[in-house]
Amino acid sequence: MRTPPTLDAKEAVKAIKKALEADPPYGATVEFDAGEGGQSGWHAPPLAPWLEKAVTEASQEAFGKPVAYMGEGGTIPFMGMLGEKFPNTQFVITGVLGPHSNAHGPNEFLHIPTGKRVTAATARLIAAHYDRKGK
Repeated sequence: MRTPPTLDAKEAVKAIKKALEADPPYGATVEFDAGEGGQSGWHAPPLAPWLEKAVTEASQEAFGKPVAYMGEGGTIPFMGMLGEKFPNTQFVITGVLGPHSNAHGPNEFLHIPTGKRVTAATARLIAAHYDRKGK
């Protein structure tokens, strides 16, 4: 179950367990075990001005459109771990699925034109980071 990044996942697991086990119908026995669950989500910090500018420019160059931000996958434990370990690091998380790619479906595929555009945009971001730090 995905939870919002601002929700305490351990408390959510307790609440889910309590709700599911409280009053099972028809004399059923219900036992809830979250296993390794209970990972809190990750909420990305605001982009630094240099990175916001670079993302805006990269989107225009690669896609010919303004950048779009979307919150999704906020409970990916790996990002939470990275965010805790490197709290001052800027992250840009993106994907290359493209139109009609059917993410996580049996017929998922990579949309090559989108993959090329995302690669170009990523290269632009790396160049902007270098320009900022490498000079």
